[in-house]
Parts: sequence; C-alpha cells; structure tokens
Amino acid sequence: MGGLQRWHILRLHVEDGIPLTALARDAGIGLRTLQRWHQFYKAGGIDALQTRVRVDSGTRRTAGDLVTFVEGLALTRPRPGIATLHRLAMAEADRLQVPRPSYATVRAIVRGLDPALVTLALEGPTAYRDRHELVFRRRAERPNAAWQADHTELDILIVGADGKPERPWLTVVIDDYARAVCGYTVFTGAPSAMNTALALRQAIWRKTDPSWAMCGVPDVLHVDHGSDFTSHHLEYTAVALKIRLIYSTIGRPQGRGKVERFFGTVNTELLAALPGQLAPGARAPKPVLDLAALDAAMADFISVYNERPHRELGTSPKKAWTADGWLPRMPETLEELDGLLLTVPKHRTVQRDGIHFQGQRYHSPTLAPFVRKPVTIRYDPRDLSEIRVYDHDTFICAAIDETHPNQRLSLREIETARRARRRQLRKEINDRIPRAAAHEEPTAPRAAPVARRVKLRTYEEDEQ
Repeated sequence: MGGLQRWHILRLHVEDGIPLTALARDAGIGLRTLQRWHQFYKAGGIDALQTRVRVDSGTRRTAGDLVTFVEGLALTRPRPGIATLHRLAMAEADRLQVPRPSYATVRAIVRGLDPALVTLALEGPTAYRDRHELVFRRRAERPNAAWQADHTELDILIVGADGKPERPWLTVVIDDYARAVCGYTVFTGAPSAMNTALALRQAIWRKTDPSWAMCGVPDVLHVDHGSDFTSHHLEYTAVALKIRLIYSTIGRPQGRGKVERFFGTVNTELLAALPGQLAPGARAPKPVLDLAALDAAMADFISVYNERPHRELGTSPKKAWTADGWLPRMPETLEELDGLLLTVPKHRTVQRDGIHFQGQRYHSPTLAPFVRKPVTIRYDPRDLSEIRVYDHDTFICAAIDETHPNQRLSLREIETARRARRRQLRKEINDRIPRAAAHEEPTAPRAAPVARRVKLRTYEEDEQ
C-alpha cells in the first residue's frame, strides 16, 4: 500500500476526528498499524507514510559461507537436483554451526545465479557465446553488396526417384540488404558443389519470370565451411567473377543469420501446409509429393515471400532490392557463367549417333567433327532437355535430347552435317597428299620386264 492510500485512510482520524479504534474496525486494518502510521505522519508528514525499503533488501540473511557452498554445487557439472542440494546444504550448515536453510532458500539461491554464469559453467563457451555474447547486427549498404548462401535439410518426406521416402535438402542464396531470395535449389542426397553451383547460377543470371528481378554478381558471398563451399571449383569461380568469399567461423552461424531465419520461415509457413511434414515426436508420415512438386511449391512460396512486406524492412524484399532502379553487375554471357559453375567432372566421347548421357542421346550438327573425340558436357540436372558441350573449355554447341518434344533435329540437318564433315576431311587429304609426294626421295629406274618363255606341253606320242 502506497503512502497516498495510507493518508486517505488516516485523514479520517486527523481531519474528521474519527477514533482510531472505529477506523480500524471499519477499514479492516489493525489498530497498532494505524497508530504506527499516525506516529509516522506526526514525525514526517505524508512523505513518512511512503513504504520504506529494508536496508538489507535484496540480500540473503543466510550465512555467506553456506551461500557460497550452494552456489558452488549449483555450478558443478552435472548439477545436482534441488533436493540433493538442500540435503547437502543442511549438512554443511550443521558443520558450520549456523541455522539450517529451508528448501525454498536453497532454491532461491540457485535461481538467483546469473544465467550467463550458469550457461558458461554447465554448457561450455560455445553455448555461452551463442546465447549471451554481445553481437553486432549489421546490414549491407546496398543490394548485391553481400549475399548469404547455406543448406538445410527440410523437415518433410517426399517420394524419391526409386519410390522410397527421402528427406530433401534446400540450398538458398539470399541478399543481405533486401532479404530477397535470389536463387535456390531443392535436391536429394548430400549437399554437393553441383547443387551450390545451380543455386548460384539461378541467383546470378536473369530469371525467365520477369517478376523475379533479383540477379547479378555480388561483391561478397558469406558461406560456411562445408566441403562444397570450400571446394577449389567455387574458389576459382569466385576469383573469375570477382566475388569475395567470406567463411563463417566454424561452429558459429552468426554471419549467415538472415538465411538461417529464412529457413525457419520455410519450416513454419511452407512445410506446415504440405503433406509429409516431419513433426517433432510424431510418427514418420507417408510421403505424397515428389521432388518436382516440392520444387514447384518452393518456387511459389519464394515468389510470395519476395513480394510481401518484411517486418524489419518496412517494405517488400523485392522493392528493397530494386530500390532506385540501379543496374547489377552481370557476366558477359550465360555460356561464360555455365563454364564457371556447371561442370561435370567426367568426360564423354561423341558417338556416331550423338552423346550418350543419363540414358539419353543428345544430337547437334556441330558435333560432326568431334565423332570419336572426348568432350566435356555441362548441364542443369533440373532440365535435361539439352546439354552444353565444350572442347577444352571452348563452347561447341548445345546438344538436344532427341526425345524432347519441342526440339527435334531433322534428317536433313544430320545429312548436311555429314556431307560437310566428309568435304572437310577430303580437303585435308587432298591438301596433304601433294605435300607428301613432294617430299618423297627419288628411286632408281626399274628394269624392263623380261619376256617369259612359254613352255609347250608334250605327250608321249609326240616323242616317237
């Protein structure tokens, strides 16, 4: 009860003359309490009626050595239970010849410990750093100044290529300034350099969807220490595109906090509405979606995410990225970008009927001079309708899958390529034969052939 409330009760006695006994009966307050308030008022006025704080408020009236003993046990790993601590504290109090503490007192001592101190003592420096260390949250100064890339295993089961349940992965590239998703890829199996390359390829190059405006080459790319991110392939690509790679400290994902929060948004908003979600403590659900259906759902979700207002930005990620209509830094051509990112480590030999890859046959008239020769192919695993063919890092052509319904080669194109190849080879033969004949050494003239004498066959009757 505050001092003003006490005065409202006491003034009936001071100003109106109501006896304290009657006032105590009507207000339900003890007579001794009203008498004490009256003494305070006469000594110091209304200010003396304010609630006075005890001098020892906030301090424990338990013996200091006993408090230290309980705190030391509470910071020991593994920490004993409160009941065990109370039992040990009573034994220590008997030894120190001080009053025994109650169970509530021991519990209050334990709960009064600094949470940072408890975390450091019981869970170690890593947990303390992630929970209690002061961090500096910064934002890039402009779009494409810094991107973040990372993987996560999604909490959902899908139908794999072999018909069995599989848990897919998601790779995301997000802009630090605008929180906009620039590229992604959904895949099964362990994360690899190829999956990272596919997400970066989509993030950097212009999208077929005009509403997905984010593209360009970033100045900085924040990644973790996964083998796919630390590969020589990605390092070479970063040097060629003039991207500065920054690896977060091992075990510390703070440098990629924005992409980590996006993963949480995917789990709570997208996966919660899809069949096959893995809920904590629940039985494994029956998968319904395949990889293509999950990819389509992810694309729709990212489209909505980039368009809706962001709580911290006050605008949508797309509007924050487009800003004042600036121009991003782009590679010269898609072929150049593919040459840096989409690399298949194994070579293929061009056969007479094209390039055999993934059970498909790929054809192009430009492959005619390369029959029986090794080439390198680069491709997008999400679209195998065509592959890009290279000869010693030089782009040759885009070979087309013969079964593709919209891109089929005609026999005339194949025959034209065959004739052109034969003419080229015949020309090289004709060009080389005269040179070879000119360098032949002269030889001695051959002797004239000797006429053979014909031997007549004779019979026994002719000799008589």
